[in-house]
Amino acid sequence: MDIEVARGEFTRWRTVEPAPAPLAEGQARLRVDQFGFSSNNVSYAVIGDMLRYWDFFPASPPDGGDDTSWGRVPVWGFADVVETRSDDVVVGERMFGFLPMSTELVVTVARPNPSSITDGSPHRADLAGPYNSYRRCAVDPAYRPDNEELQMLLYPLFFTSFVIDDFLSDNGDFGAEQIVIASASAKTALGAAYLVHARGLRTVALTSTANAEFCRSLGVYDDVITYDGVDSLDQVPSVFIDVSGDQGIVTSVHHRLGAQLQHSMIVGDTHWDSAPAADQGALPGPAPAFLFAPSQITKRSRDWGADVLEATMAEAWSRYSQWVEEWITLEHVTGPDGVIELFRTYLAGRVDPRTGTICTLNTEESPS
Repeated sequence: MDIEVARGEFTRWRTVEPAPAPLAEGQARLRVDQFGFSSNNVSYAVIGDMLRYWDFFPASPPDGGDDTSWGRVPVWGFADVVETRSDDVVVGERMFGFLPMSTELVVTVARPNPSSITDGSPHRADLAGPYNSYRRCAVDPAYRPDNEELQMLLYPLFFTSFVIDDFLSDNGDFGAEQIVIASASAKTALGAAYLVHARGLRTVALTSTANAEFCRSLGVYDDVITYDGVDSLDQVPSVFIDVSGDQGIVTSVHHRLGAQLQHSMIVGDTHWDSAPAADQGALPGPAPAFLFAPSQITKRSRDWGADVLEATMAEAWSRYSQWVEEWITLEHVTGPDGVIELFRTYLAGRVDPRTGTICTLNTEESPS
């Protein structure tokens, strides 16, 4: 079963029951067990055309007489090998990686090594490499069986948080005295704030009035400012990290900080339905630049070597996940109707930042 959304019209959904495709030589069938859901998945849909997220898992054709362009929103989660025609994976192996909102995924096993495989399906050949990799849980240093729910919910977001912090550090923090983060209660933002704050930099949260107290309670923001208080931002050398996608907020921050803004980073799109600013070209300060995490990871793989990068991320993740356990509440959603309603809840912004959601489409027991 596949869950599909109308691209560009995210309130329209359908479920499709394609017949299981027979495996070709070198392929394996993964049974999608569970996946995490957050505002990050809304961002995948919103910027799906720009960064080709729709291309990872092609949708079924439109129904007869319907010209809707359908897509499958990517998620991160765990899957088990249930059938294989590849000598490089075995039935029962548990994998962690980029998955569709579906009950199964057929991958073409490529570039196998002791820690991972790559989906070498032709339609994924020119897509971002880190999204095509599937980690073998048995040897993954970031994996703990008792920590699966946090890993599927937060590790991909923390991956981006890690890259944000590393990109800043790699660039001397652009000489900034403060790091200003919009949509500060989003989990990617929290991860970045946690890491930046740990390095001793001043962090400032921009958030809604409803989430201000939550941001204050966590201890990773030195100051918390609501969106209507942008004019109170200290006018000192700053980096702005926008996880909101709200062009009005971006415009306000640029006009407030002006020449003191050293770098403006676009990361996410949690305020997916905000109106664009009238004239982005007229913004004072540096032009907003989109951070594409795989590019920085590729650079660090060259700088440090893959083993050092992997160990560094695993150690940072271990510290971060222990901190998150102190305040997060995990909820569970089962079945397509529940997942679709969950997505709509995120679209409407009706989300408690203290919660995280784990989703299951398969209702049968996992293979032992």
